[in-house]
Order: sequence, then C-alpha cells, then structure tokens
Amino acid sequence: MADFLIVITTVDNQDAARKLSRSAVEANLAASGQVTGPIETIYRHLGEVSEGTEWQVTYRTTEDRRQALEEHLVAEHPYDSPEVIAFGIDAGRAGYLEWITRATR
Repeated sequence: MADFLIVITTVDNQDAARKLSRSAVEANLAASGQVTGPIETIYRHLGEVSEGTEWQVTYRTTEDRRQALEEHLVAEHPYDSPEVIAFGIDAGRAGYLEWITRATR
C-alpha cells in the first residue's frame, strides 16, 4: 500500500465541502483539502437514475491517517452513505511528500 494518498468525497453544497475540508485539516487528518465545483453528477440511487450538483473535496494524507480520516468524514458527512475513496500516490517530489507527513502530525 502507498505511504501517501489522495482521498476523495463529494457533498451537495459548497459550504458543506468547505466545512469537511477545514475540519479534516484542523484535526491533522489531512495536509490539505481542495474544494472543486460545482460538478454535475448522474447517479443511480434506490433503483432510479438521478442527477444533481455536487462539490468534490480532494485530500492529501498519509496511509497511517487514512482510517481516521475516513471515520471523520463519515461521521461529519451530510450523506447517509458517503463516497470516501482513496488512491495511492505513486510518485511525488520528496519535499512535497515530507510536507504531507509534517502537516498530518
């Protein structure tokens, strides 16, 4: 498993995205949280195809903070079953990766 991760979630409004981003960074669970949006989403839920507008939050974190970040996002998220997915960072500038470690301590 990668030592450094990108973790993504989406919410239905910009204020919720900002709140999730800030709370994770303040808790040292992520080095940063970038809010992107609005984005259009088409999805299947309860057997129906729907569409809506969402805001995506992209976090940079370390593997040893991943579970705590996920638990935090699920607890603070406005959705009942939120998307929380993680991707390993395969390569990055050493100084940047060191910053992620320092910022999550």
